[in-house]
Amino acid sequence: MIQRFESNARMSQATVHNGTVYLAGVVADDLTQSVGVQTKTVLAGIDRLLALAGTDKTRILRAEIFLADIKDFADMNAEWDAWVPEGAAPARATVQAALYTPEALVEIVVTAAV
Repeated sequence: MIQRFESNARMSQATVHNGTVYLAGVVADDLTQSVGVQTKTVLAGIDRLLALAGTDKTRILRAEIFLADIKDFADMNAEWDAWVPEGAAPARATVQAALYTPEALVEIVVTAAV
């Protein structure tokens, strides 16, 4: 069985299959904020989607982080490090990428066990 959450004609924000939840890329709603604030907002969005799927951040298996400018790596990491529970750091990759709009500074995709 496949469960889909917050779906529209194009995509689902989260999909669960075989005990694993796959999140779409999460971006901040307010793109006028700094990368730190955007990251904090994205992480709260991840928490919310994981809860919908019946899991939480302690069960994240992998994270893929996309930064509009790799110079923001330290500011993004400050929020990430405060958010990830001790002993629960997932496998992670961070890259610089052109995001869907120039105002988006960070996008995060996670996969987690349910």
